[in-house]
Amino acid sequence: MSEALNPETPEAVLDEAADEAGEEEPIKQRKNGLYPGVSDELAENMKSGWADTELRGLEPIGQAEYTAARRAALSARFPGDRLVIPAGNLKTRSNDTEYAFRASVEYAYLTGNLTEDGVLVLEPTSDGHKATIYLLPRSERENGEFWLSGQGELWVGRRHSLAEAEQLYGIPASDVRELAAALKEATGPVRVVRGHDAGIEAALTDKVTAERDEELRVFLSEARLVKDEFEAGELQKAVDSTVRGFEDVVKVLDKAEATSERYIEGTFFLRARVEGNDIGYGSICAAGPHACTLHWVRNDGPVRSGDLLLLDAGVETHTLYTADVTRTLPINGTYTEIQKKIYDAVYEAQEAGIAAVQPGGKFRDFHDAAQHVLAEKVVEWGLVEGPVERVLELGLQRRWTLHGTGHMLGMDVHDCAAARTETYVEGTLEPGMCLTVEPGLYFQADDLTVPEEYRGIGVRIEDDILVTEDGNVNLSAALPRRSDEVEAWMASLKG
Repeated sequence: MSEALNPETPEAVLDEAADEAGEEEPIKQRKNGLYPGVSDELAENMKSGWADTELRGLEPIGQAEYTAARRAALSARFPGDRLVIPAGNLKTRSNDTEYAFRASVEYAYLTGNLTEDGVLVLEPTSDGHKATIYLLPRSERENGEFWLSGQGELWVGRRHSLAEAEQLYGIPASDVRELAAALKEATGPVRVVRGHDAGIEAALTDKVTAERDEELRVFLSEARLVKDEFEAGELQKAVDSTVRGFEDVVKVLDKAEATSERYIEGTFFLRARVEGNDIGYGSICAAGPHACTLHWVRNDGPVRSGDLLLLDAGVETHTLYTADVTRTLPINGTYTEIQKKIYDAVYEAQEAGIAAVQPGGKFRDFHDAAQHVLAEKVVEWGLVEGPVERVLELGLQRRWTLHGTGHMLGMDVHDCAAARTETYVEGTLEPGMCLTVEPGLYFQADDLTVPEEYRGIGVRIEDDILVTEDGNVNLSAALPRRSDEVEAWMASLKG
């Protein structure tokens, strides 16, 4: 990996480079103070001879009309307040390398822009707000920033100009480097989405309160509870790519057996990167008893014929909407009798849960329906003493069910997490909401309260369900769920 000629590079390093090159004069003492380590001739040469690459006549991004409507709803909620929503900054991974950037959900939801350092500002006006998107402009050629800075365009790629950004996002664009100073001088009430841009927050230190900022964060979380048409389409794209990723995995299970769970993880990741932006969360590729660890993401264990593979994974689209799907597959293509018994119980619970996802119903209904079936099963199998109502009241089934049965889905895999309890967990389902239904049974390898044949078996089945006007749609229905259909599907892919 190359190292940038950065004006901020420590002088000692530059001097060392000069010594190695046999320079008589230390680089830092060159008369050209603007470009340490660069001759006047090269600096002048790099200023000119570049073609005009400005893009003109750009079409707005696909969600531009939707982001405009979202900003209008935000404006109506907080009249008279200046609203500041940052995208966030690059984070150092190690030394001079950074993690891949992912814009804050709030910023991406309101703009469609996904670049680092961006900030959306809604300035209050007499009839609402004026929106401005603050971005880094094109790298300057005159001062050498485009080739001397480690974040210059020669090193990390071309940025859109401010004029191009205005065409794409339908929002007036300005230079973000001037924003912090302007915010320091701002008057009147201000709210900011915290936790993404320390520089912007520092500029607003004496103008904001934690309580007011939390109200902004909560509103933007609850605004995402109901998906618009664009969002529903993106979720379906994410699911469709995820289905293909699961098919990819089944086709290479023999290679995974020769290596480890990492082969499964890498196979799915390839699909996510080819068709989407990334994986939506760390893939759970849990073979054998690892399936009993709910968030097993080490993915370094063996893959053995006769065991089950619990694959919980989702592709994230280029607009940051993610799928979240789980299937528990027999690695050799056929469930054993005990595996099928447990799998079918979870399938029955999921069927009950999906049926309970209805407009006007309570969010908790699908969880309660699935848990009732699982409680019936553990009583039927003699794992706990009934009646079922007693088991549910005391939560005794939770030794083996462990987690909730689902969550909202969207730009975050656990979307709308800042929403108030009364609007989410205790709320009512509406058309446009998208959630997962994912019951599971997990019998730990060291659980002496269950028969030995159960131990080390973990099963979860998860689908992404969109609430509609008259019921629901299973976005991930293309992946078989019933045990016999799973076996037939796997056989067709391996044949």
